[in-house]
Amino acid sequence: MQIGELARATGTTPRALRYYEEQGLLRPSRTGAGYRVYDDGAVTTVGTIRHLLASGFTVDDLRSLLALLDQPLPERFQPRPACADALAVAVRRLDALEERIADLTALRDRLAHRLGPTR
Repeated sequence: MQIGELARATGTTPRALRYYEEQGLLRPSRTGAGYRVYDDGAVTTVGTIRHLLASGFTVDDLRSLLALLDQPLPERFQPRPACADALAVAVRRLDALEERIADLTALRDRLAHRLGPTR
């Protein structure tokens, strides 16, 4: 599929897709005329990119995470040195998300308590 089709399929813009490519997050092939061509897996990749960016990951984080996410995990995962940085990023972001969830849960609980039966 071409860039416009992928943009429509993923709810993003061609400019965003070109940016993901510039950042090394998306790797389309090219036609003889230089047009970008994306395989069906690009829809999943773009969805993952958008989800992770919305979750607070940086583009730098995504460069290492996408490689890690593309690899099937064996039954007993033993990170190789090449994956260690990506794994560390994922663990840090997960910790940050859990902290944010705890903060938001506490805020929600306080607000619900203040509203009481008026809710």
